[in-house]
Amino acid sequence: MPACSDYSANHTANSDSTVKNSIFNAPANPVPDSINQFAWKPVTQDSTKKYIYLTFDDGPQNGTVAVFDLCKQLGVKATFFMVGLHSEKKSDGKQIVSRIRNAYPQILLANHSYSHAYDKYYYFYQHPEDTQGDFYHNQELLHVPYKIIRLPGNSAWAGANSIKCSHLVRPVTELLDSAGYNIIGWDVEWSFNHKTVNPVQSPDKMVAMVDSALARNELHTRNNVVILSHDRMFRNQNYLDSLSKFISLLKRNSNYIFETVDHYPGLKKPQ
Repeated sequence: MPACSDYSANHTANSDSTVKNSIFNAPANPVPDSINQFAWKPVTQDSTKKYIYLTFDDGPQNGTVAVFDLCKQLGVKATFFMVGLHSEKKSDGKQIVSRIRNAYPQILLANHSYSHAYDKYYYFYQHPEDTQGDFYHNQELLHVPYKIIRLPGNSAWAGANSIKCSHLVRPVTELLDSAGYNIIGWDVEWSFNHKTVNPVQSPDKMVAMVDSALARNELHTRNNVVILSHDRMFRNQNYLDSLSKFISLLKRNSNYIFETVDHYPGLKKPQ
């Protein structure tokens, strides 16, 4: 399983109570199921097709609106895993979140935590009940329609009948799973340079990686490939053009179908 580009082994646990209070300030109360109703309809997959899940993490940030508009323009489905803290830091953050939420079923809003752990990943996952509360807070703050999560800095999976995750995140994964949440990892990552925040791979390289993952079945679920990228990678027009080329190249393959992650196989269904 590839390592998320947001993750760094240099992040160490900090036991200071002031840090704990600054990261985890939300009550650990489950989000009411009433906001989990969003006109969801099941999708029956065609066994002769391959399913592509474009996912964009960490918004709303610079680049989120451009990526959203591009997906709308190209008519492809995509999922945005969004961070509540980022929505509060941007003057138009709540408006961006609303645009994405209201674009369903083409675009799906999903939960990427409230704090993104303030990038203190070890500490975040060593306090699973507080971490669970962080996700609950984000679910309520952003009015995320479904109980679908991606963990910051870690590729973990939890669905209706299985859990796959590292030892570090297993406690919080089990807590969220028992609360009815689905957790989505990724199969292929479009990496970025941490100094420039620019994409590393070319569009052609990315297509080759997707093709290879599907051909070799290097996937969490056969014939379904989840692609991780980050909104801010595409904040400049030349890199937005790279994303456009990548999507256009994938669209040329008639066997590829774009879908949002609420229709990923094996998830708990919305109640």
